[in-house]
Amino acid sequence: MMSRFICAALAAALVTGCAQRHDDAPRRHADVLLAVENQIVESRVPARATLDRLLRDNHLQSDLVNAAVQAARGVFDPRELRADQPYKLVLSLDGLLREFEVQLDADRFLRIVNRDRAQPAALDAEVLAYDKHTSVVAAEGHIDGDHPSLIAAMDETGETVQLALGVADVFSGQIDFEHDLQPDDRFRVIFEKSTREGQFAGYGAILAASFEANARAHQAFRWTNPQTGKSGYYDREGRSLKRFFLASPLKFMVRPRVTSGFSLHRLHPIYREYRAHLGVDYGAPVGAPVVAVANGVVVSAGYGGGGGNTVRLRHASGYETYYLHLSAFGKSIRAGARVEQGQVIGRVGMTGSATGPHLDYRLRKNGAFVNPLLEHRRLPPGEPIPAVQLAAFRASRDRLLAQLSATVLADTARKPDAVKAAAAR
Repeated sequence: MMSRFICAALAAALVTGCAQRHDDAPRRHADVLLAVENQIVESRVPARATLDRLLRDNHLQSDLVNAAVQAARGVFDPRELRADQPYKLVLSLDGLLREFEVQLDADRFLRIVNRDRAQPAALDAEVLAYDKHTSVVAAEGHIDGDHPSLIAAMDETGETVQLALGVADVFSGQIDFEHDLQPDDRFRVIFEKSTREGQFAGYGAILAASFEANARAHQAFRWTNPQTGKSGYYDREGRSLKRFFLASPLKFMVRPRVTSGFSLHRLHPIYREYRAHLGVDYGAPVGAPVVAVANGVVVSAGYGGGGGNTVRLRHASGYETYYLHLSAFGKSIRAGARVEQGQVIGRVGMTGSATGPHLDYRLRKNGAFVNPLLEHRRLPPGEPIPAVQLAAFRASRDRLLAQLSATVLADTARKPDAVKAAAAR
């Protein structure tokens, strides 16, 4: 009996063993890139590099370089490769290309990959979007002795100069950020912020903002016209913040200063006699960009005696603007050329009769020179939202106002009593 049991057990073991040997036959699996099998290079694109040169400098075989460049051309112009873009290159130990990735911009990257080891030159290329997360966040800041500019105040909130520039652009028709800001001025802003793999990846739209500057309160609300799809910024009543004139002819961050104001009786610094000064002088570094304060047409661009290199623009409603003492003219600035508001028309200089680098900015209305700083404040607000869209705008505005108020409450709740009192003002 026992012998028959032992024989049966041995027979079962032999059958099982045969089955196991059959299951252990080689199986084909998808390739997995193991670190021990590959060489990984992570770096940044050097200056003046091409995709071809970059791959060759990383010791990739010539035929594979050609195949990679050819594959990339199907989805991307290799000439658009830019210096300092991060890249990652994965090579097999025998020098074959496994994978190449390079960042193209904040939103996209190029990937070149070999999916079949039996065909090293069979490469696929695609441009892919980064997986980004966008959220709506808020920030509040104020101007003081330690943070006298919008950029410094924004930096204190933990946000970057890009957001400061965005806020300045929203209020460019209402606030001269180089001259209007005073201690205790405050701002609040609601905006979109993107992250990629937990790291900051850029800003989206500014949705709403308020700014108390030089005892004047300003508000901005983003609104998209459902018929045209165009977005703009509007005040509380639905009037466009895009003014006919910018508040300043010098780009934000230039840090100009008014060195001489509009006057009918000013002692000329060179000729030492009293003359009318029919503009405003802004002291600024040579080469600082000068922009058109409004859409218009170039009347003239050339040397103008004591005014040096001068650009004269004609605008709607009988206005003309003059920009004197330029060191250079902007691209395509010549008589008859059309210019857009904010377009660079020249560079600050000291040509003509000038004791230092500055911009002499002049404004003429219906043939008579007027004070640019005063005239700007008299200009009417921008075009309003059409009446049929006002109800939808107001609903959106009220939601954003609630978010702005919540930002203030959340911020002041964390502050000492003295600071809360100042914020309440």
